Amino acid sequence: MPTSLTLKNIPDAVYERLKAAAELHRRSLDSEAIVCLESVLLPNRVAPSDRLARARELRASLPPMQLTAKDINAAKRAGRK
Repeated sequence: MPTSLTLKNIPDAVYERLKAAAELHRRSLDSEAIVCLESVLLPNRVAPSDRLARARELRASLPPMQLTAKDINAAKRAGRK
């Protein structure tokens, strides 16, 4: 069950950076603080090289596609009616 935490005396600079990050990621201050804490405290971090290798594996598993500018524009316009 989630637990509540109240923080007091947060330095202004830390608060401003948290607020800016929350706006950038379109999250509430609480959600952004949780994400920040999780990224530091939980050991499930994935190295960028591992993430890139996995992305390349996934891309290689897809059938080759030849998309034209016309195909891309049609996909962007789909559903905009």
